[in-house]
Amino acid sequence: MNKYLSVFFISTMLSMSHVVAEPLSVTGSDDIESILAAHSGKRVTVQMKSGGEFKGKVGEVNGDIVHLMELTGKEFFDAVVSINMIEAVIIRTRN
Repeated sequence: MNKYLSVFFISTMLSMSHVVAEPLSVTGSDDIESILAAHSGKRVTVQMKSGGEFKGKVGEVNGDIVHLMELTGKEFFDAVVSINMIEAVIIRTRN
């Protein structure tokens, strides 16, 4: 009986540990800067006008630049990206 309870407890804890993605809402006054600021501390993909992309956690956002931390595939690096060079911000909304 204890074995079954242990398995049930572990499986319950594992199923509860996933992160819930938030829905994306955009208003008429939003721009790239406000979208990035609203997702500060969260992971996003930034699509550049040049065709390249950066995946990382949004750090500080100001009028001209955004600090992306913990870049995917480059975990020891951060990036500072010009907001004017960003074409799209891709945000995960579902698991």
